[in-house]
Amino acid sequence: MNLCGRCVMYLQSRMLCIKPQHVIHVVKLPKNTTYIQTALLLHPHSRLQRWKDKWTDSYGIRFFSDQRTDTPPCHTDSRITEQHNPQHGLVPVINSELHQCSSAPGPVPAEHTSIDLDALSCPSAFEEISDEDAIQIIVPPNLPDTTFTLRDYVDKSETLTNLVHLGVNLSKLEERPNVGSMLVRLNFQDDVVPRLLFLKDLGVQDVHLGPMLTKNPFLLTENMENLQNRVSYLKSKKFSSESVAEMVSKAPYLLNFSVKRLDNRLGFFQKQLGLSANKTRDVVTRLPRLLCGSLEPVKENLKVCELEFGFRRNEIQHIVTVVPKVLTANKRKLTQIFDFVHNIMGVPHSLITKFPQVLNAKFLRVRERHFFLEYLGRAHYEPTHPNYISLERLVALPDEAFCSEVALASLDDFERFQKTL
Repeated sequence: MNLCGRCVMYLQSRMLCIKPQHVIHVVKLPKNTTYIQTALLLHPHSRLQRWKDKWTDSYGIRFFSDQRTDTPPCHTDSRITEQHNPQHGLVPVINSELHQCSSAPGPVPAEHTSIDLDALSCPSAFEEISDEDAIQIIVPPNLPDTTFTLRDYVDKSETLTNLVHLGVNLSKLEERPNVGSMLVRLNFQDDVVPRLLFLKDLGVQDVHLGPMLTKNPFLLTENMENLQNRVSYLKSKKFSSESVAEMVSKAPYLLNFSVKRLDNRLGFFQKQLGLSANKTRDVVTRLPRLLCGSLEPVKENLKVCELEFGFRRNEIQHIVTVVPKVLTANKRKLTQIFDFVHNIMGVPHSLITKFPQVLNAKFLRVRERHFFLEYLGRAHYEPTHPNYISLERLVALPDEAFCSEVALASLDDFERFQKTL
C-alpha cells in the first residue's frame, strides 16, 4: 500500500503500536525524513510536548496525537540503542517513544504489516469539548448581518426567492422602512403560503399577486381570521365574489382595514352621495380605493362641484356614478379643466353632465384640440348646430381619428399647429 507524505505525517504523529515477534523494534526511516518526523519518533515525551506546544501557539498547527484515542496502553523502555544495518538500511530502536507491546508467537512478514485507516478512531459528534476548543469553532452565518439591499438575501431566503418568482418587485420594497427586515423574518410555508392560497380562493389572478404584494407587503402579516372576516363582511353586503376579487386586486390595502371601518366608509358614501345600495356598490367596486384613502379630498371635491362649479345634486350623482375618479381627483386639475370647458369653450352644465369623462381628460389634449378646431372654424359644441361636435369625440378619439373624422384635416397639419401653441 502506497501512502502519500501527508498520510505518513499523520501516522507518525499517532504513535502507533507495532506488534513484531521480538521485543526489539525496527523502524525504517525514509531518506527524506524531515526534522519534524524524526522529532516525533525519537524525542522524549516532555521535550516533544513542549515542541508541539510551540508549533501550536506560533503557527496554529495541531497534532492528532493530542486528541483522545482508543489505543491501548503499551509498556515502554527508557533505553535508546541505535545500530546500523548496511544491507537493509534499518535502525533498530529501543525507546520510550516506540511503545513496546507483548509479542505474538510466529513471525510476521514486513509486507503483511499494514494499518487499517478506516479503523482509526475519530472524534464523536457527541463528545464534549473544552471551552477553548468551542471558542475556536466558527460557524459562517447563513445571511449577512447588515446590507443595503435585499439582493444579498434572495439566494439564501426561501421566502424572498419565491416572492421574486411571483413577480414581487423587491427593489421597491427595500426602499420602504422596515419592510425588508419584515420579509426576511417571514417563513414561506407558515406565513406566505396560507395567505397566497387565501387570495387564490378569493379569485385573485396569478398575474395580480406580484403587483399586489409589491404595493401591500403587510398583507403577509395579517391575521388569517381577520382577512376571512373582512371578506365575509363584503359578501354580506351583497358584493359578489368577482367584485371582491377585483376590489382586492385594485386596492391591495382593502383587506388591512377592520370591518368597522369598511362599514363606516360604505355608509358615508351612500349618505353623502344619496345613491341607492346598488349604485353605491357599483361605485365602490369600480374605485375601491374610496374605502382605503382619506375622506377629506372626497368631501372637498363634492363641495367644489356643488358650490364652485354650480352642479345640482342630481347632476353630481350622475357624474360620480359615471366617473368615480372625480371624487379623488386633484382639486386644482379639476378646477382648471372645468373652467376651460365651461368658460372658454362655452359648454353648459347639462352637456358636461351627459359626458362627464371630459373632467377626467388631460387638460393639454382638450386645449390643443379646441384651439385647432377653432382655427379651422369647426368648434361647434351646441347639439342644435349642423356641424355639432360632441365632447366624447373631442376627447376620446386618438389623434389620427380626430384629424380625419372631426377636424377634417391631416395629422401633419395638426402637429404643425401644436408647435405654434
